[in-house]
Amino acid sequence: MVGLAEARLSNVRKLRKAGMTCPVTLIRTPMLSQAAQVVQSCETSYNTEIVVISALAAAAIRKGSVHGIVLMVEMGDLRDGILPQNLQDFAQRVMQMSGVALKGIGTNFACLNGLGPTALQMAAFCALANEVEGICGPILKIVSGGSSANLPWALGDGATGRVNDLRLGEAILLGVEPVSGDQIGGMHTDAFTLVAEVIETDAKPPFSPIALINPTRERPRIVTHKGASARVILAMGHQDTDIPGLAMPVGSTLIGATSDHLIIGTPRILPKVGSEMRFQMNYSALMRAMAVPDITVKLLGNPPARSSRRTPDKVEHLALV
Repeated sequence: MVGLAEARLSNVRKLRKAGMTCPVTLIRTPMLSQAAQVVQSCETSYNTEIVVISALAAAAIRKGSVHGIVLMVEMGDLRDGILPQNLQDFAQRVMQMSGVALKGIGTNFACLNGLGPTALQMAAFCALANEVEGICGPILKIVSGGSSANLPWALGDGATGRVNDLRLGEAILLGVEPVSGDQIGGMHTDAFTLVAEVIETDAKPPFSPIALINPTRERPRIVTHKGASARVILAMGHQDTDIPGLAMPVGSTLIGATSDHLIIGTPRILPKVGSEMRFQMNYSALMRAMAVPDITVKLLGNPPARSSRRTPDKVEHLALV
């Protein structure tokens, strides 16, 4: 089956506006207030609350359609999910509703607690799929075992059992396994680069306290210390990305950041104001950068041949390339 998965309805709308007609699954429990919109834009959604599923069912009946339901099961990550002991009853209640169809079950690992799945956990999850089918009938088309954190398990020597679906993001985009951070064989880890413009270059002391020239007149001045370091300020801050998730250019160190400024130290020759600096990102930094309206996303094709003298267009302010 060909389709896309998204966690936010606003992004699903963008996909539809861009002409995407393939099935789209909402992989975060829908907001109750958006039930009708979810049914309008998505064929399937992941769910953990009966009241939300009831609202989806009512919206689907009004639309004259049937909305697919995948039930998320809590298997140890302690994020979202129905407790395993409650799953059978939950599934039966969904089966009794008109307007929705139980499509499968799913689970999640390594998002909240950072721990990947064990073979024992995955075997228990597969057993739950069999138990639900024993009660409700052979109807589970989707047994979604997790995300990119499941790849070592899925590609290992052990059996994968009933699992026929993984929700992959970080592995595809950044070419790494989330828990260990190791590169996945055959994948590239530099598909995305964050480009920021330099807005100030200077050498400043580490700290400049206020002192009084003449205590009787109370005229303050800045006390200058020796050991000033070369610093670069870029037009990028906490509003734009996850700063700790950036890999600093070789020879540079992170000094700090505010909402709109990134300050790094460099022992090298200072770049000119208006020039650009480039950063690699982890998944958290990439996720936030892709969602910020002030960052321009540029998709580049294959690099030009070495004989080409063409230079890339200048990137304004911030860009993902």
